[in-house]
Amino acid sequence: MLLQYSKNNLAFDDSSTFAELKWDGIRLIVSNLDELNLYTKNTNATDKYPELHNPPIPKGTILDGEIVVLNEQGRADFEACNTGFRSSKSRKPVLFMAFDILYHRGVDVTSMPLEQRKQLLEEAVQENENYRIVRPIQGSTQDFFNIVCQHGLEGIVIKKKASKYETDLRLSRSIRSWSWQKVINYQKAEVYITGYSKKEHSWLLGYPDGDKIRPIGALELGITQSARQSMWPVFQAYKSGESKDHVFVKPLVRCKVKYRDWYKSGLMRLPVFEEFIV
Repeated sequence: MLLQYSKNNLAFDDSSTFAELKWDGIRLIVSNLDELNLYTKNTNATDKYPELHNPPIPKGTILDGEIVVLNEQGRADFEACNTGFRSSKSRKPVLFMAFDILYHRGVDVTSMPLEQRKQLLEEAVQENENYRIVRPIQGSTQDFFNIVCQHGLEGIVIKKKASKYETDLRLSRSIRSWSWQKVINYQKAEVYITGYSKKEHSWLLGYPDGDKIRPIGALELGITQSARQSMWPVFQAYKSGESKDHVFVKPLVRCKVKYRDWYKSGLMRLPVFEEFIV
């Protein structure tokens, strides 16, 4: 069951919902039926995470959650988690944050209201150093989101208390449901457009760094057709070079983007185009 973005990325208070912290890691299903299996969205990752091989849950349990790597401040470090997923050589131990339960003692509970599934989750999971429970907060969702932003965390998830766990078993695929909505703590920046990809519909970005413009990666998200049409004459008129994969242009056009974070390499994580700066 996947999330929708909240309208205009705004938190809202609604008595039929509750909110919980959005942990910045990799989605994982822990299936402890006849044997233990750990599934990401696209792969069986059982062999990759031996620290999760003795889950503190009964047989017949399936949990949904997020694996995270915590830094020294106790915050989720997405880059460390993603690097460890790609290469075991530099992998740090992960922590599984369980936020839902699909099977309890061999019984499919996905049709139960989320409030009841949360109660079953408390019964099923005995928390330890590798397994934790994600619990709803008490109080205002809007106030909670403001606190999350103040502490530089990723965001929140707003969930309907009565929501069922939605999947399409016929097609063996997940469903993106409005019963779960995410609100992201985006950061904002003004950047230069410095080129475009020959193969993908993406632009290259640069960030002012003293008297230079530092490359910070590619922009793929949020670029409208009208924005592409506006940039094409600029791309043609102000080429400054090219490589096998990219065409470079003089940094004359600036735009506003929102983004998740900075990678340690200096690249911007998941920038989204918002508007040109005139």
